[in-house]
Amino acid sequence: MRYDWDWSVVVTDPYRGWLLSGLMLTLLVSIASWIIALVLGSVIGVMRTVENRPMRAFAAAYVELFRNIPLLVQIFLFYFVLPEVVPTPVGIWLKRGLPHAEFWVSVVSLGLYTACRVAEQVKAGINAAGRGQTNAGLATGLTRIQVYRFILLPIAFRTTVPAMTSEFLNVFKNSSLALTIGVLELTARTRQVSEYTYHSLESFAAASAIYIVISFIVVTFMRRVEDWAKVQGTLAAEAR
Repeated sequence: MRYDWDWSVVVTDPYRGWLLSGLMLTLLVSIASWIIALVLGSVIGVMRTVENRPMRAFAAAYVELFRNIPLLVQIFLFYFVLPEVVPTPVGIWLKRGLPHAEFWVSVVSLGLYTACRVAEQVKAGINAAGRGQTNAGLATGLTRIQVYRFILLPIAFRTTVPAMTSEFLNVFKNSSLALTIGVLELTARTRQVSEYTYHSLESFAAASAIYIVISFIVVTFMRRVEDWAKVQGTLAAEAR
């Protein structure tokens, strides 16, 4: 049976508008989630390297908890379970009073999940700097906080640019799970176009192309950032 291709369904309104609105919502979810993941993940990553044992234990517990629960399950827990176990006024606000609750639940869930992965990258970057950097900073009179701020974290972020790029792309792709609680992001809009036009191949091919193009733009940009941020004297810098 011959399939009749019709690419007009992805370039004519209202279907084009649906895809574009889905793309914008996907980008909003991804960027907002990444901000949470980067900030919280950096804090957790630092906590995993400090000498304070309770802080290290808390950070390790956070990483293990969020890393070992599937993201889809976490989204459902935050959206369906959390409002039922918190105090009643808070639960009512989460279900009825919070504007765009589905969007914010998706952002928070994805941000908290990705933060544990970012934390591991930050931890690895700090450890890669070596204890010698810490001892040298302390020997010059810097406090331990200043050592982290001016020496360890700058080195960690600069050496983990490729890994952080991969994590952001994971956030971008994982944002498609937001459709499960009603967020009309790109994948949800693609399904909507498919159901209205009965041209599933064209719809999902267009969505795939959008994901690929956005990923290519991010990778190309981050390669330039990596070249600019590389630490001289390291193997990564010499490989360039």
